[in-house]
Amino acid sequence: MEEKKERLNKYLAACGICSRREADRLIEAGKVTVDGETAAMGMLVNGQEKITVNKKPVLGKNEKVVLAYYKPVGVTCTEKDRHAERKICDELDYPVRLTYAGRLDKDSEGLLIMTNDGDLIERMMRGANCHEKEYQVRVDKVVTDSFLQGMASGVYLEDLDVTTRKCRVRRTGRYSFSMVLTQGLNRQVRRMTESFGYRVRALKRTRVLNVTLGDLEPGQYRILEGDELRGLYEG
Repeated sequence: MEEKKERLNKYLAACGICSRREADRLIEAGKVTVDGETAAMGMLVNGQEKITVNKKPVLGKNEKVVLAYYKPVGVTCTEKDRHAERKICDELDYPVRLTYAGRLDKDSEGLLIMTNDGDLIERMMRGANCHEKEYQVRVDKVVTDSFLQGMASGVYLEDLDVTTRKCRVRRTGRYSFSMVLTQGLNRQVRRMTESFGYRVRALKRTRVLNVTLGDLEPGQYRILEGDELRGLYEG
């Protein structure tokens, strides 16, 4: 039985590459090939073809991708903010459209989990799951015992009207500490720190669940597989 075919622009959108309108623009510009030939507007495909966009292969609609990505400082976790100078969707050079599972603010750096698996994103973003995230933080004043104890005990954030969950905090230097959170409030580390009169000078996320930055450099990524990937789905 012959495979059901659909328009190429619809297929590319379903694969997470771009919108149908953008797919039409790419096809019209000669940026899309099907089985080695330049694609034509209105072309029909069944997904068995070798399709490329901007010379990069297109994965199938049902193929899930999960990456560990090192977000550099200055990159904004957004796809639509036209005022953002550097958007993550432009910085991460990958042939499939991916979304972040838990954002980092523009001034922070470190590990982002990027994926096209909506179920995984929903699971990771659900606060009740208490997924661990680890941060390395440098501040503007000497880290004291009372500061560490206060951070670990839970902090009332007046502007959010919420008290943070208890967390693990450890001094790593005269002006630095590490902390493990199990919730993801907006700019939580910075807000907690500021409530004690400190200001964050540098903030890096180094771990999400069982996945760490490893030897990634800013702007680099690696495809998650094996135990790392299984741990992420089972967490």
